[in-house]
Amino acid sequence: MAEPGLSVAGAPERRRVVITGLGAVSPVGIGADVFAAAVRAGTVGTKPITSFDASAFPRRNAGEVLDFEPADHLKRLDPGSWGRSGLLAAAAARLAVADAGIDEGQLELARAGAIMGTTSGESAVIQELAEQWVADGLHTIDGRLAGQTPASRIANAVSTELRLSGETQTIPTACSASNYALGYAYDLVRSGEAEVMLAGGADAVNRLTHAGFYALGAMAEDVPRPFAADRTGIVTGEGGAVLVLETYEHAVGRGARIYAEVLGYAANCDASHMVHPDNTSIAACIRAAHEAAGVRPEQIDYICAHGTGTPTNDATEVAAAREVFGERIPPISSIKSMLGHTMGAASGFGAIACCKALEQDFLPPTANITEPDPELGEGVDPVAGVGRAARLDIVQNHGFAFGGNNVITILGRVS
Repeated sequence: MAEPGLSVAGAPERRRVVITGLGAVSPVGIGADVFAAAVRAGTVGTKPITSFDASAFPRRNAGEVLDFEPADHLKRLDPGSWGRSGLLAAAAARLAVADAGIDEGQLELARAGAIMGTTSGESAVIQELAEQWVADGLHTIDGRLAGQTPASRIANAVSTELRLSGETQTIPTACSASNYALGYAYDLVRSGEAEVMLAGGADAVNRLTHAGFYALGAMAEDVPRPFAADRTGIVTGEGGAVLVLETYEHAVGRGARIYAEVLGYAANCDASHMVHPDNTSIAACIRAAHEAAGVRPEQIDYICAHGTGTPTNDATEVAAAREVFGERIPPISSIKSMLGHTMGAASGFGAIACCKALEQDFLPPTANITEPDPELGEGVDPVAGVGRAARLDIVQNHGFAFGGNNVITILGRVS
């Protein structure tokens, strides 16, 4: 039995759910193959901020998607009528569907829908409205922009772009939101409510988020260095990450390529502190995810860490892993070292990295490490620098958020 307070999905009688399409609009490249190659090479996508004037901040870097032109990817949405987060999500969804090789007629028959996660919603739109208000007063703000502010429009953008008729939800559980979205989409497909679902997350770089993390003292001096002795914090980032989930039978029936099977997930919320993670609660979530997936700790080949690069997060995450794995912690790395912290899209990008790692037999790296933190203890392998060849069969993807919202997803190779 799961521990009290845990929400667990995964049962022996479940319909098998697999991932067949990946869409990435990221600071290190657009498209799943480009994204995977950049991650494997340890490419760092954080640079000086261009989307707003950051000159007043002592720390001015972010992971922005500099080459994103919505019209290059979208067929239906008018870019002028949607916020940046929705456009990032819709573009990633369009890429994921193309990668899955599934046409819109099949999506309609499969009752496909979109579950998307976010931290700040349409933050860039709200930033622009705030600037208008400060400059000229409330009566001058653009009503067209005001209509773009609801966070729900992120999932709506995906369903509108692809004409999806199934369930459409935006889940605003911050930095664990994409894993929540993956878990909920998995439940919908597993239960028979849909044959196909799109899931992931999106957020845009903005002044408010940047200022908030700077005020918390959580922002890195230059680049993010998760698990490094000299780590100093996060760098904010943005992007859209979407995965296509469908039943195994549906995928096989249409001859789809299968990246991975969703074996199970677990979510809990300790709510013990507004910002500090709790290793006991995270460890309980990991155990519940293993139980849901029907796996043992020794079967996990790799952990895609939350890995923000703050001293507290990394130490807590490793301590939680030790509670479950003992001295044999699987290789544990953080792609935030390359992308920055993409907020609601973060664990979606983690899931994409996991899928590509299973497909291509490699361990995603943690960039920017010159010396791993010895205080994390023996046996911690952050895969420093660049990716490393490895046979992976079962991988674990972490997503944690302020307020103690923890979600773990488990993905496995389909033989």
